[in-house]
Amino acid sequence: MHYVRLGIAILAFTLCSTAHSSDPVRVSLFSWPGYGFWFIAKEKGLTEGLELDITIIEDPYQSFGLMTAGELDATSSTAEYGPIAADKDVGIKLVTYTNPSYGTDKIILAPGITSAEQLKGETVAVLEGGLTQIFMAEWLTDNGVAIDEVTFTNLIMDDAVGAMVGGTAAAAEFWEPFGSQVLEAMPGATVAADSTEEKYITTAMLGDAMYMSTAFLEERPEDAAKLARAYFNAVDFWKANTAEANQIIADGLKFTVADVEQVLGSTGEILKGGIFIFDREQAAIFMGLIPGELPLNIASDGMQAHWDVTTDWWLQFGFIDKAMPMSAGVDTAPLAAALNK
Repeated sequence: MHYVRLGIAILAFTLCSTAHSSDPVRVSLFSWPGYGFWFIAKEKGLTEGLELDITIIEDPYQSFGLMTAGELDATSSTAEYGPIAADKDVGIKLVTYTNPSYGTDKIILAPGITSAEQLKGETVAVLEGGLTQIFMAEWLTDNGVAIDEVTFTNLIMDDAVGAMVGGTAAAAEFWEPFGSQVLEAMPGATVAADSTEEKYITTAMLGDAMYMSTAFLEERPEDAAKLARAYFNAVDFWKANTAEANQIIADGLKFTVADVEQVLGSTGEILKGGIFIFDREQAAIFMGLIPGELPLNIASDGMQAHWDVTTDWWLQFGFIDKAMPMSAGVDTAPLAAALNK
């Protein structure tokens, strides 16, 4: 059984002790600048007294498993896990979408590959059970290649770079700074699609979210609200103090500032080629909590459509057994509280 299937099959564990409001809040992320706002919240004291215990875990499904086991309270990850968590009833809720990709995600073809048709029978590298797999699947099917005509191999970014450069994958999905690393290391490699394209940015199909465990939401609702406010307080700080904030993120991730700026930019504004960081009001519009319009023609109340698209793909890939309503996997109470700064 693939480790992704192991991860999504983990069911509830009994918590060995009752959490208290004075306990640290355990948060995880994997090494990517879009998740680095937790470091800002902690370093700049934007948490309303919450102590953040931040851990870098490169496999998001390991984080989800730890949340189910009661060993993590929250995680930042890509935004497609909600339908899986709801179907498998693993005690995890998506609490807010946080940022759409606006060019940081790319499908890269190895030298000599010029079309989707040439990938039939070949291996393509993605994070299985993640948005990278959906992006690849959308692009392949749009170009006449069925998902069962390629072999998906599950690799985290560092390993996917190695697979491409080493010749064991004919194509892969990367986000920055990994995509640029591949293009630099492989003369002749080409970008077949990226997330600036209208199909992907107007639907915010590729992007990130914040998740909290059901136990944390139910046992510590006030801390859940503080945690959501802390994240968006950090976004506000980043917008106003971008250079300092990017340095904090770089230090937390052990990235260079240049790598952080490649994803987030240096001005606090939307970065074409990177990502669009939602502030709390923009997140609330996308999640359907308040009316409004979003830049880049991103759909207001777009989370429902996002949920439906990812649900359809997970049914096709066999990661879920049934379609669940969005209400089964989303809890917007912390985001609603975050609107009150």
